[in-house]
Amino acid sequence: MIIAFVINDIATENPKYTTVGLGYTANRRGHQVWFVNVTDFSYDPSGRVCAHGISVEGEFENQEQFYRGLVGDNAQRERIDFSDVDILFLRHDPAEDAELRPWAQYSPILFGQLAARAGCVVVNDPRSLTNALNKTYFQQFPEIVRPRTLITRNRAEIRRFIDEHNGTAVLKPLQGSGGKNVFLVKDGDAGNLNQIAEVIAREGYVVVQEYLTAASEGDVRLFVMNGTPLMAGDRCAALQRVNVKGDIRSNIHAGGEPRPVEVTPQMLAIVETVRPKLVKDGMFLVGLDIVGDKLMEVNVFSPGGLQTMRKLYNADFFLPVIEALERKAQVRTHYRRTIDNIELATL
Repeated sequence: MIIAFVINDIATENPKYTTVGLGYTANRRGHQVWFVNVTDFSYDPSGRVCAHGISVEGEFENQEQFYRGLVGDNAQRERIDFSDVDILFLRHDPAEDAELRPWAQYSPILFGQLAARAGCVVVNDPRSLTNALNKTYFQQFPEIVRPRTLITRNRAEIRRFIDEHNGTAVLKPLQGSGGKNVFLVKDGDAGNLNQIAEVIAREGYVVVQEYLTAASEGDVRLFVMNGTPLMAGDRCAALQRVNVKGDIRSNIHAGGEPRPVEVTPQMLAIVETVRPKLVKDGMFLVGLDIVGDKLMEVNVFSPGGLQTMRKLYNADFFLPVIEALERKAQVRTHYRRTIDNIELATL
């Protein structure tokens, strides 16, 4: 199998990142693995969708050695044709390019659509990812699993929403990830509200959500693959991210501390509630961020944490993901192009 992972930039990847772990696992299983920066696609005059990819041959003892090979002098840099690629895995984070390269947020999705037409299996489905470039996608899931939410740039509406929720709410940008510009406004912070709203509004619309008291204990990141919890044996790919030093952000990149967690019936009920839409939209691998019995975010681009989960539970969560992609590639071979990409993505 030939598999290509789309990333923002190979130079800013990290040996501990989930994408590197997936590539390393695919390499260990004998597949040809390519990494493609968001800047390196092309569509040539003959109608072929191509990219200048990065690969490295050989056997590696661990992810770090594999990554060093990708950024080292022995890495191969070649032009690849996506009609020859079995799987294209879109693992870039659009938020990273929002400020300096806004055009790069959309490029992998657009070229991904062309690659799917060329016969490549593309996950997550690029047509649905177009609708998921900001947090309005989250509002399309059933209301029963979502906290009450306001999306606006109007300061009066923001203040009214906060007043209706006892003076407490969470404010964050409509587009963004990693916990950047996330604020908890409490009763008595009215004097800072305009300043907070102004900071967030510089990036666009402001998302205002009711504050869930369970958030004081952090949140749970739970992976869903093909519409069901990602499992390694009898262990579910989930961890608790605990706030540190009073910071409301529990993202690992923002300093959240990862801890083991037992998946509860309430968490599984949330998965069942969102499963139909995830499957319908061809969302192969996503990360659900859960607080109590509510879903806070659906991460469909590059959810991370599998390496941390592997260490917490001594369980390989990368392997079932690669095995699932192998099956999709096989189905595509058997059925040629009679199954649409959006269906195959979660089949």
